[in-house]
Amino acid sequence: MAEIQQVEDSKQAARAERKAARLAKEIGTFARAHGGAEAQVAYIGQEGARIVLVGEDGGWGDLVAPTCAIAQSAVEKAGVTVHEEFAGDFAAKMKTGPYEWKRMAGIQLGSPGNG
Repeated sequence: MAEIQQVEDSKQAARAERKAARLAKEIGTFARAHGGAEAQVAYIGQEGARIVLVGEDGGWGDLVAPTCAIAQSAVEKAGVTVHEEFAGDFAAKMKTGPYEWKRMAGIQLGSPGNG
């Protein structure tokens, strides 16, 4: 029985490693497209962890990893700077356009067009 558990644990670890490698590749692609990138990893509950990326040009995006450990592994593999929180100079780099401002205002006002 212990051998079966070890095999399952090994398979699970291999899957996690592959997922982290795929995420790292996506992070690297984003970084190259935006002149470099920085990241912040945030726990989002059962859904896993959100990796927020901000490029040197102000472009931004995010990815979702199934666990915080996989997210941390991905950003480490990608070699980007990781911030503990989304604040200060890091947050100030992010550029938002009219779409984002309209969407954020609608959410705050309870707009029915944001569902």
